[in-house]
Amino acid sequence: MFESFGFETLTAPQAVVWYALALGLAFGALAQITRFCFRRIIDGDDRRQAAGVWLTALAVAVLGTQAAVAQGWITFGDHRFMAPGLPVLAIVLGGLMFGAGMILTRGCISRLTVLGGTGNLRAVLVLVVFAVVAHATLKGVLAPVRTTLGSITLDVAPALPGPALLWTALIALAALAFALRSGNRTGTLVLAGLLGALVPLGWVGTGFILFDTFEPIPLASLSFTAPTTEALFYTIASTAIEPGFGTGLVGGVLVGAALTALIRGQFQWASFESARQTGRYMTGAVLMGAGGVLAGGCTVGAGLSGIPTLSLAAILAISAIGVGGLAMRAGLSAVSAEPAGSTTRQAPQPAE
Repeated sequence: MFESFGFETLTAPQAVVWYALALGLAFGALAQITRFCFRRIIDGDDRRQAAGVWLTALAVAVLGTQAAVAQGWITFGDHRFMAPGLPVLAIVLGGLMFGAGMILTRGCISRLTVLGGTGNLRAVLVLVVFAVVAHATLKGVLAPVRTTLGSITLDVAPALPGPALLWTALIALAALAFALRSGNRTGTLVLAGLLGALVPLGWVGTGFILFDTFEPIPLASLSFTAPTTEALFYTIASTAIEPGFGTGLVGGVLVGAALTALIRGQFQWASFESARQTGRYMTGAVLMGAGGVLAGGCTVGAGLSGIPTLSLAAILAISAIGVGGLAMRAGLSAVSAEPAGSTTRQAPQPAE
């Protein structure tokens, strides 16, 4: 479809960077306002409200994505989510690692990208370490581990069995039913719905609007594992490689979050408070970097964008991430528990 626009100076690979930048700006702004974060569902002070925001976004993402599929605008037949052979060991292990890591860093990678734009230097350093480890797992010294674990597969159908319409209705209705009873204001849920709408906009934009037979671009939507590695690689080697969807998306999120924080008076510099805290965050960054690649995505890539494809791999990944987060939360609670009769005060948890 892209060639029908009549552009003479802009190719589809170039246009997709600007398209991703626009999506990123919107995501950064909306995520900053709604405090969108999967980690808050597991380890936040307002877990029910956090779940309401996340599930509202998911409901809209599912409805919009499957509507686009029904219209024939996009298909996921060749997408990695629908690849034959489910790499169950890599997905489960990676999901557990990612979930544990996001508890240690007090934010999933999408939330940390947003926080990085608001002056949080902890988040910025986590992003860099995350990107380096993820790239090493994709193409570097950790790639043999990825390929070995990925070779252990189950021969199952890649998508949920049964009619797509049925699964779409079940997921969307269940998510909205919970969200409407989550205690969130109507305006917050509306903004969460707008955030969720960015997912089908990403799929349709890359798979239909910007589709070019001569210069095809990969089908993509919101995600933060591969895009963060791409953005880092482009930052340090821009004269050797061209920017892509991931570069525009991550750049847009940082700028969108920064502008929103400045307008709302929420921009504030923050850094590490101790060497122990630094070690905790760096450990979490490493776990998320390797885990996100093994699982096939983060809470947004495999969750918010992956579940709407009705992919079994995506659902398994987000489930494993949730279990990993719960396990790490329980472990940290056990370690920090005071002995009976102790009067020692616990150090306050660092803010996001």
